[in-house]
Amino acid sequence: MNLLLLIIIFTAVGGVLSVLAAGVFLLLPDEQRNRVIPHGISFAIGALLSVAFWGLIPEAFEHVKPEQFQTLSGTILAGILGFFVLEKLLIWRHCHVETCEAHGDDALEIEHNHDHDHHGHNHGFDKSAGTLIILGDGIHNFVDGVLIAAAFLTDVKLGIVTSLAVATHEIPQEVGDFAILLHSGYSKSKALFYNVLASLTTVLGGILAYYSLEDLHDSLPYFLALAASSFIYIAVADLIPSLHKKTDMKTSLQQIALIAAGVLLICSLHGIAHNIESEIPKVELSKD
Repeated sequence: MNLLLLIIIFTAVGGVLSVLAAGVFLLLPDEQRNRVIPHGISFAIGALLSVAFWGLIPEAFEHVKPEQFQTLSGTILAGILGFFVLEKLLIWRHCHVETCEAHGDDALEIEHNHDHDHHGHNHGFDKSAGTLIILGDGIHNFVDGVLIAAAFLTDVKLGIVTSLAVATHEIPQEVGDFAILLHSGYSKSKALFYNVLASLTTVLGGILAYYSLEDLHDSLPYFLALAASSFIYIAVADLIPSLHKKTDMKTSLQQIALIAAGVLLICSLHGIAHNIESEIPKVELSKD
């Protein structure tokens, strides 16, 4: 079979099918899903921070020379600041009046306004968090596509196993993403649509890597840094503050346990994927 066709098929497996598998979350009844969402938010915080600090950032620094460390760190910082500015613009876009909850203390009550959110009257703060998740996922999935293509260009069997490892790694993160999008006021159909749309960048990354892997490989660390900065900003600026609204001991312990579960699951799955990806000879990626 044509190698490009294999790359397209298995980047779709690594991206789109992992989203569809996580989409089973949407089949839950509304009442049950609304009870699960706060737990999903806690899990997503652990998953996002784990992906950023355990996977993306170390991987980015592995692919640059020591003299580029400061530039790469600056890219992460610029990404965090850039996403802050982007979120501000999104809040202004969705909130045009001074009494909007995003402009005052009522922003603390966004978690209790799901009924309004489901009818389209969503707060700018919530909507911007969902948009940033989609953008961050798009970058992350694009990088996954490049890695899968690199594996296939090295060995077809390695490419197949790598794509399956990526899919396994993505499913728990996508579950958390669905929770964030629903928490942000997206309908079930829109949450699924935008997640599938973002996952298609896996295929795009694979195709572009097939034709110009060497050029993309040079830019790969900076894509990784931007994806990491997106996930860090979302977890720290948008999600963690919402957990402080409930301070009773039982809820706090549940939040800590679920954050830890997200971290441990992503770390363990990333370890498997990293062991497979580390078998890709770096010399092959830079060969003329």
